[in-house]
Amino acid sequence: MRIAAALRAGTERATVDYPLRSNSVNTLTRESSGPNVGYRLPIVHWEFVPDWDGLDVKCVPKGSGSENMSFLKMCVPADGVRGIKEFVLDSIVGAGGKPCPPGIVGVGIGGSADYAMHLAKEAIARPVGSHNPDPLVGQLEDELMELLNETGIGPMGMGGDVTVLAVHVEQADTHMTLNPVAVNYQCWAARRASAHIGPDGSIEYERDA
Repeated sequence: MRIAAALRAGTERATVDYPLRSNSVNTLTRESSGPNVGYRLPIVHWEFVPDWDGLDVKCVPKGSGSENMSFLKMCVPADGVRGIKEFVLDSIVGAGGKPCPPGIVGVGIGGSADYAMHLAKEAIARPVGSHNPDPLVGQLEDELMELLNETGIGPMGMGGDVTVLAVHVEQADTHMTLNPVAVNYQCWAARRASAHIGPDGSIEYERDA
């Protein structure tokens, strides 16, 4: 709880004292909920890492231009890999120039509907050019990137052969009757930073935005 409170306080401080714009609003009234903190904000995901006594904090601010271009489909398992490719292609073509391409495309496969979208967001947080260690998933990343850059959408939708800078795929095992696929767009800015806090309190920052 102390960590969660610190993350909330840090978000508020980053908005009040530093250049973060206050963007958070009430979902129904659209009234400002304050300096990017409010009901269930900031959004925090936790993951426990075996044999690690420190703390890694990863921050990925998302703009609505890219976040609005998020898509989810519960594909039919019989669609297989072809169905995954078709849905990702349809999503990117439908997005066109709206998400400020060339962008980074995160694809989440498997799990449940909500977890597939979480995986897609984990995928966009990876460094550009990295590959999934699973050879089959890594191959799918290469195939999707080639396919998407053949669409001709190009930067800002003005045409060209660089529609995406990278396609990252994360996957999880799923139920035999499910095949959830999620797409989350990240614009070329790809703002993200990490703090690695060791058990002794030492801090190492990583900024690769």
